[in-house]
Amino acid sequence: MTNILYVEDEESLAMIVSDSLESHGFMVRHVPNGQQALLFHSKYRPDIIVLDVMMPLMDGFTVAKEIRKTDLHTPIIFLTALTQTEDVVKGFKIGGNDYVRKPFKIEELIVRIEAALKKTGQGMSSSKFVIGDYTLDATKNILYYGEQTEKLSYREAELLKRLIESKDKVLPRDEIIRTYWSNDTYFTGRSLDVFISRIRKYLAADERIKITNIRGVGYMLSLE
Repeated sequence: MTNILYVEDEESLAMIVSDSLESHGFMVRHVPNGQQALLFHSKYRPDIIVLDVMMPLMDGFTVAKEIRKTDLHTPIIFLTALTQTEDVVKGFKIGGNDYVRKPFKIEELIVRIEAALKKTGQGMSSSKFVIGDYTLDATKNILYYGEQTEKLSYREAELLKRLIESKDKVLPRDEIIRTYWSNDTYFTGRSLDVFISRIRKYLAADERIKITNIRGVGYMLSLE
């Protein structure tokens, strides 16, 4: 699922756009100002940033400049009522990937988002998975928590990904073993318990995240 950091100070518009994007299969994290945008960018590692220009505390151009100091790759789409050519040029020079003028239709924004993701090789099949305050990069096998990172083994990352994809549903033990350890005659249910224990430790900083052992059936990841 593609994770969008959406920065917009106009609450009513933000609610409409967020709901529309989520109804099209995106995961949206909305913040109302530039300062929070920088914090959320660092913490959640979004796949793409949709960024209003005219905001309190810190305008969108300044936010983009700060992000580009440490992140040259995450696509940035500016949203703004500014229509002067110099404003558009400024946005691209700062490091923006696209520029959508207000007012806009949600279909146009979605097309621009998908185009920007495609150019960076991400597309709708993003390799990033979010649970609580954690983000899993399933391509790099890295678990992010704010500025902290944890390098996982391939199987740990794959198992965590499956748990996140099956959130609030029981993931059967037999299915896990068959999928990831079918060729390992030494792997047992007890071995799986050890893997689950490791993943619980990796996620321990967010107390809302629970991995419940449904005895004799499997495991269920939930967010309280």
